[in-house]
Amino acid sequence: MARMKNDTLVVVTDSEKALFLRNLTDHEDPYLEVTDKDEQDNPSDRAQSANRPGRMPDTGQSQRSAMDDTDWHELAKERFAADLADKLYQQAHEGAFERLILVASPQVLGDLRRELHQEVSDKVVFEIPKTLTNHSVGDIEKLVKKELDAA
Repeated sequence: MARMKNDTLVVVTDSEKALFLRNLTDHEDPYLEVTDKDEQDNPSDRAQSANRPGRMPDTGQSQRSAMDDTDWHELAKERFAADLADKLYQQAHEGAFERLILVASPQVLGDLRRELHQEVSDKVVFEIPKTLTNHSVGDIEKLVKKELDAA
């Protein structure tokens, strides 16, 4: 059974924001304190696109094909995982945590896994594939403890 020890860092994230929580007690009665927040301003792709998708000449006579435009919204989501991984690496390098619990949607968790440095990966003690960023800290405490108890 996984345990949430005192001073465990819990990072709750989605593709646009991250909440850094530190457990100040033990596993039996966890108390998570918010130590940091990261949030990126990521408007919809339509708001970020400069103009409509382009067209290019095709091989047929008088034919033109549409070209896909860059999905800036998705690109920003992928960059957020990379930026978060870099921040965690910096904190791990500074000795800010010894144990890490990651809570994120399955997609974001996969993106994070690919981006995490080995030094951070070695400190991950548990992963929870759920989106909890819009929950209260009290609810996050209960849900994380429940997931750990079930493991």
